[in-house]
Amino acid sequence: MLRWGILGTSFISDTMAGAIAKSPASRIQAVAGHDEGRLAAFAARHGVTRTYRDIAALLADPDVDAFYVGLPNHVHHEAVIAAAKAGKAVLCEKSLTTTLADAQALAGAVEDSGIFFMEGLMYLNHPLMARLGEILASGRLGALRAVTGFYAADIWRVANPAGRGTLFNLGCYPVSLLHFVVQAACGPQAFAARQLAGLGNIAPDGNLIDAALTVRFSNGVLASLQCSDGYGLTHDFAVHGERASLRLPANPWLPQAGPSRIEIRDHDGTVEAIIVEADGDAFDYQLRTVEACLADGATRPPRPAPRLSDSLEILSMLVDWEQHCRA
Repeated sequence: MLRWGILGTSFISDTMAGAIAKSPASRIQAVAGHDEGRLAAFAARHGVTRTYRDIAALLADPDVDAFYVGLPNHVHHEAVIAAAKAGKAVLCEKSLTTTLADAQALAGAVEDSGIFFMEGLMYLNHPLMARLGEILASGRLGALRAVTGFYAADIWRVANPAGRGTLFNLGCYPVSLLHFVVQAACGPQAFAARQLAGLGNIAPDGNLIDAALTVRFSNGVLASLQCSDGYGLTHDFAVHGERASLRLPANPWLPQAGPSRIEIRDHDGTVEAIIVEADGDAFDYQLRTVEACLADGATRPPRPAPRLSDSLEILSMLVDWEQHCRA
């Protein structure tokens, strides 16, 4: 039985706790949070008997095997570094951090300690992504030419402003999927060689609220991404090759239990529908990935789940995107 320590009592920690509750191989051992009322309510909802007001106290708990970091983006590195010093496995919510310096400090601590670490881009663990990777690697679409993605949700008023706005709240999803697609179709080195430009709008809290990105990779592949946490709840993602285009009709960043659909349209108009069955949602599969890795003694997850090197490349693009938007 994998005993979890939950850092933070936000809605995303609630979601993770729900996945743990469904698993016969995991349970919540303890939870930590600064707000006494929210901490008590979280513990009551999830039947947790051991609570801490001090995160450091939870990190020192010898009865915890793995930590889930559900804290705001800008303090992820502090929690992960402390967990690494304690020698405990970590699942850290996205975005990895909000600065490259913090990410490098986090990565150094993880690598020095040899702990298992995974960023919580949960959708990458779902069978839908594994099937997508197989299609891209097969050449079914022909040579990759372009990728387009869009994600918007009206969350900026409830998001922690220290989390740095839409790029780190939502933009990490289309960027991480772009990273996966480019690597699967063009090879592991293709994503790093790129040029990009970005534009954006600033919210009243000083963070980016809308952002647009265009990218040209050195092999000629083009990409355009947009994200916003200022309106709506809408999404789109498509991959375009020389033979055909692929689209994910449902939200690719929140794949559910049951059937998921991939649509491939050949350029002659022929449409192929591929159905991917799953017996859990993205959070369920994310938890299973961690459980399996720790049972096997692995220190990094199998792809398409994000490894630390993937997370660093994704964050690098987010930081570059933000800099261009503010230039």
